[in-house]
Formats: sequence, C-alpha cells, structure tokens
Amino acid sequence: MLRVRCLRGGSRGAEAAHYIGSRLGRVFTGWVQRSFQSTQAATASQNTCAADDNKATSPVPKDCPVCSYNEWDPLEEVIVGRAENACVPPFSVEVKANTYEKYWGFYQKFGGQSFPKDHLKKAVAEIEEMCNILKREGVTVKRPDPIDWSVKYKTPDFESTGMYAAMPRDILLVVGNEIIEAPMAWRARFFEYRAYRRIIKDYFNCGAKWTTAPKPTMADELYDQDYPIRSVEDRHKLAAQGKFVTTEFEPCFDAADFIRAGRDIFVQRSQVTNYMGIEWMRRHLAPDYRVHIISFQDPNPMHIDATFNIIGPGLVLSNPDRPCHQIELFKKAGWTVIRPPMPLIPDDHPLWMSSKWLSMNVLMLDEKRVMVDANETSIQKMFENLGISTIKVNIRHANSLGGGFHCWTCDIRRRGTLQSYFD
Repeated sequence: MLRVRCLRGGSRGAEAAHYIGSRLGRVFTGWVQRSFQSTQAATASQNTCAADDNKATSPVPKDCPVCSYNEWDPLEEVIVGRAENACVPPFSVEVKANTYEKYWGFYQKFGGQSFPKDHLKKAVAEIEEMCNILKREGVTVKRPDPIDWSVKYKTPDFESTGMYAAMPRDILLVVGNEIIEAPMAWRARFFEYRAYRRIIKDYFNCGAKWTTAPKPTMADELYDQDYPIRSVEDRHKLAAQGKFVTTEFEPCFDAADFIRAGRDIFVQRSQVTNYMGIEWMRRHLAPDYRVHIISFQDPNPMHIDATFNIIGPGLVLSNPDRPCHQIELFKKAGWTVIRPPMPLIPDDHPLWMSSKWLSMNVLMLDEKRVMVDANETSIQKMFENLGISTIKVNIRHANSLGGGFHCWTCDIRRRGTLQSYFD
C-alpha cells in the first residue's frame, strides 16, 4: 500500500467533529455531518459497539479461498505486491500533500520515470525472499501481474503515468469472503487495479464476492488545488483545522485507511480517504459490520497501519508520536494498548514515501507469530516480551517504496470466524 508513512493519522479538527457528534448527541445538519454522526455513533461508548449476536450473516461458501475477518487469525493465503517496473509518481498536488518536503525535488526530477534501478533491484530481491519465507511458514502466496507503469494515460479529466502494484493493502480490503477494490485517490494509481484483476477473477470464480467501489473521476474538484503546504509547520496547522488535500467532491478512499477487528472496522479521514468514501463503506458493510472513525495527532495522515496496528484480540500498537484521540474506547473495552519503541532505521536511508514508523507496520501470521524487520531489534524484543515469536526479514530497500510488511501484503484467507471484540 502506498506508505507515505509520514502520512498516517488523523486531525484534531476532524476528531472534534466526531467526538462532539457522538458524545453529545447533537443534531447535525447537512449530508456530511449526518454521515459523521451515523458512522461515529458507535464510538460514543462501549455499549454502542455491541453487536446483535443473533444477527444472521451470509455464510462463506464451503470451498471459497477468500475468508478473513481480522488482522491476526492464522494466515493461510496472502497477496504480496511487486516492485518490478515501479515508477515515481508525477508531482501533483495530492502527491505533494503526502510526501516530505525534502523529497519534493526528487519527485519533480523523476516523476514518471523509474525509481533508481539499483535500489529497485534490491527491493525486488527482498520481496522475493519475503515470499519464500511466507511459503516456508505454510502460507500460500499470490502475486499481481507485472505491468509497465511508465505508460502515459489520459482520461477526460486528467493525464498521468502509473506507479506500481507494490502495496495490495492500499487497493484491496477483504471483509469475510468479499474482496473490495478501493477507488484510490492518487491519479498515478487510477489503473493500479489492473495488476490484480487476474487474481480477483480467480477468487470470484471460486465463490468469493467481488465489489468495486465507485471509481472517482479524479477531476480537479476532488483536490484542493491551493492546498497551502510549504513546510511541516503548515501541515500541523492544517491537520489541527481538519483540512485535507482531498475534498468531498466524490467518494474516494484507500483500503489501507481501514483496519479490521471482526464486526468492528476502524478508519481515519486522511489525505486519501474522505468522508464520502467512509460513508460509502459504512452503508455497504451495514448491518453486519460497524465502521468507526478514529483520528490521531498526525500532521500527515495517509493510511492507518503505521499509526494504529491491531495485532491480536484485545491488543493494539499505538504510535507514541501520533496518539489516538479515541483511545479510551479501546481501554474501556478491556484492550491492551502498546506503545512500540522508537524505530532504528538510519536517518540517511531514503524513505521517499515512508516514515521510520514502518517498524510497527508488521504482519501477524497468527496470534503468536509476527513478521518483523530484521533490523528493528527493539520492536523484536517488544514482541518477544509479549510471548510472540518474531520472523525476521530484511526489507529496508522495499521500505523506501512506501511500505512495511502489512503494506506489502493483503491477507486473503485467515482461519477464523466472525466475532465481536467490543461487546
């Protein structure tokens, strides 16, 4: 999934709207505010997160290869992304709003071209080794198709080149036996779904549900063309005001802004996921699933899983640099909130679309096994103290493309059942 990890979290302004709406029960006017209230009603208290245990859900077909309800049940099948042919996205307004200022020159110079060849070659090798290790752990691995992402394309509303199929977590969300294709928010990712279509058609033919969210036009109206970013300080101010580069012109979201815990799915409003996109997901998944908006003290929100990563029933990693404004919801439900240690990645390592907090962007193989970066000894020790065995893999060069283990994968099948963890 794109991992501009510098970019994960929420905003104080957005958080305030949801907090007031859910806690005080005030009547909001306007579509967006009504959507906030309906989506956030569940975050007001532990009681509103309760599910009707007698509610029937559609059974998963017996032989369907797609079935996953959370982030920690035993992993049996996974899609792992590809770094081959990865291209630097053109330096458009949405890319600028989601990347660090020190890399803007890189995007301006190389947008539409390949990432540095030597670096890319090392990233490809790292991901191949990661796939080999997953297979040795008993996991079936699927890969997207290689595509030439340098090809220029044009729609009635914009033109761009592509980026990659490296981060399946960004574009695919599995809920039960359903695969949901996210509409995405970057113009460079408009046709990214093409790399996954062969795999998804195979799953569909084997009984899986397949849903494609409304594809946005990505017209100029979807973006604040005057989004005033000049420095990190600007980002902090805008985040505090609840302002984002994406507007509410049409629904948009990246799947990586959602994280699953059985019947409860948590999401943030970010630079790539707007409230219309969240409301579309809420209506689509209701009544069997409850979508809750949470937010963070994060100046660059884009994707949730290097800010808030659920690793087990009642166990969540919460980024100490980006505290969650609704953390009491989890504590009141009896969850253990863990603050991961500071990352160890060197300052001089290129992270064009990432932050150092990819250290907490881990993949759970089950409740007692986790895939973690071989260089991050501090977080390895943290997991071992929790009684969780670490499977160490080096993906430093792959990190530079924007993701950790959770980002580079989409879990297709986990051995488990649908449960509620907030009753």
